[in-house]
Amino acid sequence: MHPGIHNFSEIGKLNKVLLHRPGKELEALTPATMERLLFDDIPYLKVAQEEHDIFAKILRDNGCEPIYYVEETAKAITDPKVREQFLSDFLRLSKITSQGLRDGIMEYLMPMDPEDVVRELIEGIRKSELKEHATARSLHELVKSDYPFVSDPMPNLYFTRDPGACVGNGLNLHHMHTRARRRESLFLKYLFEYNKDFAVDGDKLWYNLYDDYSIEGGDVLVLSNEVVAIGRSERTTIAGIERFAINLLSGSDYKKVLVFDIPKSRAFMHLDTVFTMIDYDKFTIHPEIEGPLSVFEITLGMDGHLKFREADGELHRILAKELHLSDVELIRCGGADMMASQREQWNDGSNTLCIAPGTVITYERNYVTNEILDKRGIKVLTMPSSELSRGRGGPRCMSCPVNRDDL
Repeated sequence: MHPGIHNFSEIGKLNKVLLHRPGKELEALTPATMERLLFDDIPYLKVAQEEHDIFAKILRDNGCEPIYYVEETAKAITDPKVREQFLSDFLRLSKITSQGLRDGIMEYLMPMDPEDVVRELIEGIRKSELKEHATARSLHELVKSDYPFVSDPMPNLYFTRDPGACVGNGLNLHHMHTRARRRESLFLKYLFEYNKDFAVDGDKLWYNLYDDYSIEGGDVLVLSNEVVAIGRSERTTIAGIERFAINLLSGSDYKKVLVFDIPKSRAFMHLDTVFTMIDYDKFTIHPEIEGPLSVFEITLGMDGHLKFREADGELHRILAKELHLSDVELIRCGGADMMASQREQWNDGSNTLCIAPGTVITYERNYVTNEILDKRGIKVLTMPSSELSRGRGGPRCMSCPVNRDDL
């Protein structure tokens, strides 16, 4: 296995993947906080953890090492000076400007074990925990509010795909679309800079979380060692795509970025909710995006500037051309049954995690699509998802591949 970040495909055997086991941050979800924290429902934590543990076991049983946000970030902030800088950056991204609160939070967290620090930030810092530490220095700090947190919990973090993306031997640190998720990328930044079990000195940065334009990992698909696909979606902007493209194409051997312009809606939040690669010549797709989908090509000109053109032809022919194949097969979520397609796409029937060519992890609840995949020669490893699926994300959303075998 290559050291550090090494991810030149969607389907090469998966060796190392970054996960987050859901924690008490899910118990911060209430009918009053769900919208603020981007959830449609409230998962039952105990069962969500059991389901996630089964997901991790499937990965281990198939030769993949799961690594976890809490433990890996803790390694990165072992040095007190680094931990202090990390907390300062976190408070800045959290828009906590009150000096009394900042000092109180630092006094509360700095003496903790690094793992406890990371866990506390993810679970949310409660006002009640700071009573002994924070001193009011303004009227604002004395005004009462029923909201229990001074720093929001991060219940979306179990979808580790979005804060960043490992592309080739480099990393994107994403500027997330919503304020509720923006701090998640900071954990990955410190992994990249200070945890050499995660990244080595030769690994490169293709995108920075402090860039102005939003881009999220569910929209990034590494099709090959020459081509990366990216969705222009509800949460990934044109300007973000162009910034990523110029950095990647000028700093690596990648030749092209394919841009998929998908409908902007909650149901089609990211490209990987409607389209994933599962074998050398096979993709899952939600049939409702095939009609409105447009595909564009970005390449680098001899003058160092980006060049743009609309890709011609049907999607399967565009993909076959880019992958140097005679044809590819698009396997429709739910098959020909539109009700099954809509139901299973809502529960991430197209959001498969490929862990080796022709082997995928899916939610067992998407039985129509799973049976179709099985009949097309795909090995389907299913996991329970009654609670995890309430966050509107599937196995691919819950995983950030760090290292794969080359094809």
